[in-house]
Amino acid sequence: MSWERNITIKSDKEIAIMREAGRINAEALAAVKAIICPGVTTADLNAAAEEVLKKYGAYSPFKNYPGPYPYPASTCVSVNEELVHGIPGKRKLKEGDIVSIDCGTVFEGFVGDSAFTAGVGEIQKKAQKLLEVTEKALSIGISQMVAGKYTGDIGYAIQSFVEQNQMQVVREYTGHGVGRLMHEGPQVPNYGYPGRGMLLREGMTIALEPMVQMGTYLTMVMPDQWTVCSKDGSLAAHFEHSVAITEDGPEILTAFGDS
Repeated sequence: MSWERNITIKSDKEIAIMREAGRINAEALAAVKAIICPGVTTADLNAAAEEVLKKYGAYSPFKNYPGPYPYPASTCVSVNEELVHGIPGKRKLKEGDIVSIDCGTVFEGFVGDSAFTAGVGEIQKKAQKLLEVTEKALSIGISQMVAGKYTGDIGYAIQSFVEQNQMQVVREYTGHGVGRLMHEGPQVPNYGYPGRGMLLREGMTIALEPMVQMGTYLTMVMPDQWTVCSKDGSLAAHFEHSVAITEDGPEILTAFGDS
């Protein structure tokens, strides 16, 4: 993909549609979060999200997404050392697990994309810190999403905070523009240098998604050809929001409740 050639500036009308797509996506994730507990299967989580999308006549851009074979679900559900792209199935969540849910929504031709990681029952302190650091890194990154700054400013802010907490940001997978397509320009790594990268402009809409691992930043793809895990088996977390860059600063399009 040529990220530079695939940047689209959205009108106020288009951002309004994306705001609704984001609201639906957030509601789907809220439905998933409400049922996370020991004994629930990852397929159950996917079904909860799909029920919300169906209610609004929306659908997920994840389902049938091209790859080694068409992605088979509407969400990605990744557990413990799984970072992203975990395929929902018969696996049951256990007390102490952490689970990341990534969901996308297409509504009236525009995409909302967001993710969160949650604990299953009571989790270890180190796992809780991982979740807190990753979610805070997302907030810090969003604060840099101002017209006139650069994608490198976002990545530098995220990377600096994560590494100050003795954790690592993943290199192979990044944030990205979002709009009529799930993956548009610009590419937004979770690492970088201030003043480098693409210039941020009003009307850009970006899915920012810090992906953090407790050990190495290296990853590997599992035999199912979709699920990405930390290479050393350490815990991994993922938080994401779709954000519009406006004259008033960054607007989170996928916010829900106390998000």
